[in-house]
Amino acid sequence: MRKTALTIAGSDSSGGAGIQADIKTMMANGVYAMSAITALTAQNTTGVTAILNATPEFLGQELDSLFTDIFPDAVKIGMVSDRELICIIAEKLKQYQAKNIVVDPVMVATSGARLISEDAIETLKQELFPLAAILTPNIPEAEELTGIKINSAEDMISAARQISETYHCAVLCKGGHQLNDANDLLYANDSYQWFEGKRIDNPNTHGTGCTLSSAIASNLAKGYDLNTSVKRAKDYISGALAAMLDLGAGSGPMDHGFAIHNVYTEEKED
Repeated sequence: MRKTALTIAGSDSSGGAGIQADIKTMMANGVYAMSAITALTAQNTTGVTAILNATPEFLGQELDSLFTDIFPDAVKIGMVSDRELICIIAEKLKQYQAKNIVVDPVMVATSGARLISEDAIETLKQELFPLAAILTPNIPEAEELTGIKINSAEDMISAARQISETYHCAVLCKGGHQLNDANDLLYANDSYQWFEGKRIDNPNTHGTGCTLSSAIASNLAKGYDLNTSVKRAKDYISGALAAMLDLGAGSGPMDHGFAIHNVYTEEKED
């Protein structure tokens, strides 16, 4: 029996982030991928032009259909911008006693722009975060959650500790934003560990957060412990970036299938 993972997130029509990146990542990491779509987006490598949210009722039906048939061994939750959608996700996760929940708290863009409303952030904190096995905030998101201005490695530790103690879960504070680029901090059980990544000179980084959290969920689904799951996920994303895929006019996607080579992936010969 193959292990299974569920992604609850928005659709990215360009395929580089969101549901599409999650499914590619899960497949590349050896688990069977399922999805519950929170929103449709019209987007490409240069930006998002339209968003259409699912209704809470429909999202609830998506989750019911999955949990009552193919129960996921892990769940990854990505961007959910609507308070009512957050509430229905939390309700269903508790109802079905979901396990290995990875929450990527998508709240602040790399540019610093806020992506969801204040009331949605509060609902995330109250309803979803306490259910998580691990949260994966980037530095602006960790600042948003703690009120700590992160300017050093010590600040990352302080912020991760505060988040972990508040929500009683592990925290992977992701480096970047000119601080500890490619190096991530895992804080769990009152201790921390740094995971050093390879600095890869590739401007095409669309979907890195989605991909990392999905890879962690995939490895948790397969039974790896948290530290090993983070290490394997970091190695995978380094390989996807190092493949140097270059598509689109903006920040393009990574090559999620860089390690999948077989007769069906071969290029047509001229």
